[in-house]
Amino acid sequence: MKLAVDHVTVCGSDLAAMRRSFAAVGLATRYGGPHGNGVTHMDLLAFADGSYLELIAPIAPGASAAAMMGGWSAMMESNAGAGAWAVASAAIQNDVDRLRLGGIEVRDPEPGSRKRPEGTVLEWEMAVLGPGAPGSVLPFLIQDKTSRTLRVPAPCDAPLPVRGVACVVLGVRNLNVAIDLFRRACDLEPPRIEKHEDFGAALAHFVGTPIILAAPLDERSWLHARLERFGECPAAFLLATPDFSQAKCLLALRESARWLGRDLAWFDEGMLGARIGVIE
Repeated sequence: MKLAVDHVTVCGSDLAAMRRSFAAVGLATRYGGPHGNGVTHMDLLAFADGSYLELIAPIAPGASAAAMMGGWSAMMESNAGAGAWAVASAAIQNDVDRLRLGGIEVRDPEPGSRKRPEGTVLEWEMAVLGPGAPGSVLPFLIQDKTSRTLRVPAPCDAPLPVRGVACVVLGVRNLNVAIDLFRRACDLEPPRIEKHEDFGAALAHFVGTPIILAAPLDERSWLHARLERFGECPAAFLLATPDFSQAKCLLALRESARWLGRDLAWFDEGMLGARIGVIE
């Protein structure tokens, strides 16, 4: 399983409101259309590295998604923000079988689809790893049945000082348990561990991957409250920039920090309803 981010998902209750908020900080998304479940629809922002940021919400207020997307219903209703992440698979059934042999819980692949605004229907298969909602801790796998270019359009012409999704910050209750899970599932080396009082968490980064595990430092941490409400799931997403100074000039970034030897700055969480940052 190649650990390159296919896309990350931000969950909310009102897609139009999310679109306006993201555009206001310099992350302009475009409408991607309704999903085949008839309940949810999405916007996306495609990046130069082929990954994308997805905004997902119910088409009608109070509607609940079914099947695999049903795990995101509570997160959409509660405007949870960061909700899921996915990696692409070139042979999804082979990946499922291999992970099961390694003792990892995996659900059988299920079909998914979306209808683009101009009417084209695109299709895929997705498989959920581990318990809980798709992409809550381990990523969900996605394999396109139609061309990936239908699902992921080329980036917009407007210059954007980010090139893709750099890291998925996963909120977990026990750092050691989560480290063991990822090492078994993905055959990883031991991670680099740092403590960040400003983020209220101990971080474990598997170097060379987009995975950062975050466990709350104590019960006063915002992350502890988030885990109590939503369970283990993505807590933040970090976008990669080739020019940190330019990103700070062109995007509405606020507080800065230093993570893993790299500069990082956050968007206004109150405006986005999600913790999203940019890292060099």
